[in-house]
Amino acid sequence: MSTPDESVAGIHCRLDELLAERGMTLTRLSEIVGVSIVNLSVLKNDRAKAIRFSTLIAICDALGCEVGDLLVRR
Repeated sequence: MSTPDESVAGIHCRLDELLAERGMTLTRLSEIVGVSIVNLSVLKNDRAKAIRFSTLIAICDALGCEVGDLLVRR
């Protein structure tokens, strides 16, 4: 069941799937991107309410993906 915030945003972060496909850990991504594991975990678990464009670009660069591969509409 979705929470009210989740249904309004309707955005799903595929970070977990992308990390698994690349054999990368959240810890390693954190080191590469310079974002705390806690903040990446919030994003990974669809609990983020916002993300900076610079962070989004850094994550996509580290994972070799496009924004549309990382964030999808539910």
